[in-house]
Amino acid sequence: MGSPETQAEEPETSPEPTPAELAVLEERKKMRIKGYIALLRDPNLNYRWRAAEALGDEGDETAVEPLLEALKDPYVDVQWLAAKSLGKLGDLRAVEPLIAALKADDKWLRTGAAWGLGKLRDSRAVDPLLALLKDKKKLVRKTAAWALGTIADERAVAGLTESLQDEDGDVREAAKKALDSIKNEKIKKTVEAPAGV
Repeated sequence: MGSPETQAEEPETSPEPTPAELAVLEERKKMRIKGYIALLRDPNLNYRWRAAEALGDEGDETAVEPLLEALKDPYVDVQWLAAKSLGKLGDLRAVEPLIAALKADDKWLRTGAAWGLGKLRDSRAVDPLLALLKDKKKLVRKTAAWALGTIADERAVAGLTESLQDEDGDVREAAKKALDSIKNEKIKKTVEAPAGV
């Protein structure tokens, strides 16, 4: 402890980066993204799936087209992470390819596509996601329910209400939360609507 006079002063926080430092950081980010995009085509599966995952965290739209191509990778490890990354990027060019991926044979790609569509919050995904509420895999049903709640479109209410009777407790819980989200969104829109509308 000691007296305030003998305690060391706390170091000052570093100043804001200079424009030159920001330019260097931006250039490093561009190089990193180029590297990840190149790794999506690497023969090593581990590099491809790690690159698919990392590109979603980078938040750069130049990754959208390469990630759309990665949805066709021969290994689902890459496909489902590409689907999730497309959702993280928020680019609506991914909506139709992700909707198509909902019909995949592999549960992981269906799950990743549903998750990505939930992140994109585009109402075009509502009907295809409703169909997934009947999927034979509980993880797919749970993720579809979550995505529908995130999109918060009232067209999903009937299907989600039916999912409250699902055999799996996690799916029932996801459906309940989704219905709450839709209800809250409706209340929010009502409160925000101008008077007389």
